[in-house]
Amino acid sequence: MPRRLLSFLTLLLSASLAFAANPTDRKWVASWVSAQQLVEPHNLPPAPGLADRTLRQIIQPSLAGNRLRLAFSNAYGEAPVRITAVHVARSAGGSAIVADTDTALTFNGSPSVTILPGTMMFTDDVAFDVAPFVNLAVSIHIADIPQNITGHPGSRTGSFIVPGDAVAAADFTDAVRTERWYLLASLEVFADARSSAIVVIGDSITDGRGSTTDQNNRWPNLLARRLHANPSTANISVLNQGAGGGRVLRDGLGTSALGRFDRDVIAIPGVRWLIIFEGVNDLGTAVGARANGQPHATAADLIAAYQQMITRAHAHGIKVIGATIMAFAGFTSYDTPESEADRQAVNDWIRHSGAFDGVIDFDAITRDPENPSRLSAAVDGGDHLHPSADGYRLMADAIDLSLFHR
Repeated sequence: MPRRLLSFLTLLLSASLAFAANPTDRKWVASWVSAQQLVEPHNLPPAPGLADRTLRQIIQPSLAGNRLRLAFSNAYGEAPVRITAVHVARSAGGSAIVADTDTALTFNGSPSVTILPGTMMFTDDVAFDVAPFVNLAVSIHIADIPQNITGHPGSRTGSFIVPGDAVAAADFTDAVRTERWYLLASLEVFADARSSAIVVIGDSITDGRGSTTDQNNRWPNLLARRLHANPSTANISVLNQGAGGGRVLRDGLGTSALGRFDRDVIAIPGVRWLIIFEGVNDLGTAVGARANGQPHATAADLIAAYQQMITRAHAHGIKVIGATIMAFAGFTSYDTPESEADRQAVNDWIRHSGAFDGVIDFDAITRDPENPSRLSAAVDGGDHLHPSADGYRLMADAIDLSLFHR
């Protein structure tokens, strides 16, 4: 073989091996999500609604990246949503933004998009430095929106509405404030290749009922901060797919966990772990079902549903962590001997079956040691079902971070 050809082939092989060893050092990972629901009448936007209005929503990412893209959902709408402009900027508090970070986003190169019923649309990606726990303001001008609005009522975060197209305004004057998210489904970042995500699928306890408005002190937020502070888990986002009133088996205030599993877990980029912390509403609403002679969720039904989710997650290389169902004695509509017996049976299976890749024993962490069917006073938010802000911190602080070591 001629020497020049041999040298060329050697150089080509070396370059190919170098590329194969390190084809890229970055990938897309979700940094923030919200579980999409059909917004109930009492959670709809304040009058006169969102048509020809600018909506500025505040979100808090948990993973850094140097590019971003956003997803908007019309999953439950019966007519198209038409958005004519979208901007993202760092939040300066309230409805104000850091003006020199304001960045326009596009959809296939256009500032506007029509989102058909039952669908979701992503923006084009754009250069933007996203920092963990630094709030972003997402401003959208909505031209048309259906009566059936897709969103997330349990934002526990202020959003701001003004007339017309004001997406680039440094601040709003006389804005209408609402504590809801509408249409905005996720923020994804182009992150370090070592990055990954934890999805939490849950109900109002994960959604943060009882947490402090605008403080992002739900237990998944607090877990994200602990992970970020720990060098071996610093590149992991925590994605809160909690939905108030949610159930595993049957639709409640929103789609069941089984029904939304592919959308809210499998389709999210970068997911390496899933925490399943849902089931209390299946057991609790079964009290009313028994009284009305309707089918109700048993412990066996709930266990079978968990097994289905484990199988589906494992098929996509996602490890699954089971969280035990917390005590609810004293929450009158759920509190019966039958529902407590089912809770104990489910928790025993979560702890001892070996079906999960790991267990978070929220029941043991939060129960009253003198009366294990009740929440402890240090956790109870007052209704004997939902924790307080201090209770959420206790829950997050008790989670063993080694569950998320690679």
